[in-house]
Amino acid sequence: MKKITGLLLFLSFVFAEAQTEKTVSSDWTSFNQTIDIQTAVKKKFRVIASVRVETSEPLAWAGVWARVDTKSEDEDGFFDNMSDRPIKTKEWQSYTVEGTIDKNSKSLSFGGLCLYNGKFYFDKFELLIENDKGVFEPLTVLNSSFETPVKNGDIPKWSLGTRKNAVVRAKEYKITSDKSAVDGNYGLLLEGSGIKAKETGRLGNVDGASPKIADMISMLEDLKDRVERTVKNMTPYEIDYLHDEEANRIGALVMHLAAAEKYYQVFTFENRGFNEEEKKKWNAALNLDQAGRDEFKGHNIQYYLDIYNEVRATTIAELKKRNDAWFAEVQKSYDWTNQYCWFHIMEHQSSHLGQILFLKKRIPPQQKQTLPQEIKK
Repeated sequence: MKKITGLLLFLSFVFAEAQTEKTVSSDWTSFNQTIDIQTAVKKKFRVIASVRVETSEPLAWAGVWARVDTKSEDEDGFFDNMSDRPIKTKEWQSYTVEGTIDKNSKSLSFGGLCLYNGKFYFDKFELLIENDKGVFEPLTVLNSSFETPVKNGDIPKWSLGTRKNAVVRAKEYKITSDKSAVDGNYGLLLEGSGIKAKETGRLGNVDGASPKIADMISMLEDLKDRVERTVKNMTPYEIDYLHDEEANRIGALVMHLAAAEKYYQVFTFENRGFNEEEKKKWNAALNLDQAGRDEFKGHNIQYYLDIYNEVRATTIAELKKRNDAWFAEVQKSYDWTNQYCWFHIMEHQSSHLGQILFLKKRIPPQQKQTLPQEIKK
């Protein structure tokens, strides 16, 4: 590794620590190398790589990315993943991400990423950092041109995901070596398949729905997608974790979203509250008191998402049967319009999504259980 005089007090690639690994379902994937890095003065760095993309999907793209983590938890470092200039060209081209490190920098991670279905090729990674004269000097990137081939989906000297020692495999992506390359004999190929891309950043245009109801359906679905993305890869331990005796488990919160939406279905579509049978089924989730803490545990996250999906399917089907005039009708018992009732369900999802994100960040690592050894007589 080349030394940059006067710049780095400490610089090392991080591969020695124990790694954690999990496999998830995702519409994107990434790979990285990470170095611990310190500097007394602000310096620029560059990450350069060659990339090309083969896809027929308009939303699919690839990028080169870099992130600087800081010593302070409340301070964000540099980050760029090329989302504002996505790579979609079929021809090999070289791309650069340029950022800065300073005295508060702790580590620098860099690599490639891709989204949705297609073939995404990467080759010839370079890392350069300024010296005291402002000249960019190269540092060693391990297996920079992927000449050490991929084996069983592992990229030698690189880690899957975006964090050091936290390997994240996306089930939707196959990772192999490929003879399409700009440097040496091999390049890296990430191939995504079976991913259903959802268009984001748009409201309305829902088949079979009137304009205002279409807007509401798209907003409800957008927030539900955010909830699902947040929880879908959580383990049973994580969704059952109880932050304190007054808190709620994340699984119970997803169930609560389904229960509240179910109540507003009968309230707006049938002009009534829950009957006795419905109260027995939904009230524990709706009220989220001790009964909810006692009842909603011991399931995987898909159990709760299946219930949530079933409720949402009914919501969409029933809303499509109605029109904008019905949206303006007032529910006399609350003096709310039907539109306001469903706006409340929309913002209710947003409120509890924030709660779920808060709780998720505070889940401690699961402790490995050790069985007592048998006492030999």
